[in-house]
Amino acid sequence: MAEFFSHSEKQTAAFAEEYAKTLCAGDVLLLHGEMGAGKTAFVKGLARGLHITEEVTSPTYAYLNDYAGKLYHYDCYRISSEEQAEQLGLCDYFDAGKICVLEWSEKIAGLLPPNCKQIVIEKTGEEERKITF
Repeated sequence: MAEFFSHSEKQTAAFAEEYAKTLCAGDVLLLHGEMGAGKTAFVKGLARGLHITEEVTSPTYAYLNDYAGKLYHYDCYRISSEEQAEQLGLCDYFDAGKICVLEWSEKIAGLLPPNCKQIVIEKTGEEERKITF
């Protein structure tokens, strides 16, 4: 795994914008980091890199945001079980040929497809982050 050290939210988004160029249709990206680590900033950069102009927001209360039919952004924090995720139809998107980005994916670990990509964002200071990919 490689590392990138960001010194601001803007740098995190810029890194993600470049990282988006490495993604292919159907990729599932697991985004790890504590609350406030910069996961939404990362997804904003991904969206920009995928030429999505919609405003990216955290899907905490919606479970899933669909951006231009190109990017599915999940937040599984409030998911109580894998059965709930299945009932909500969240797994249906994994085979849609789009890019899926999941926050708090450990809540539905048994439902994830093989070969997911991993991104870990760690706070190393007030604005600084270590991004492992």
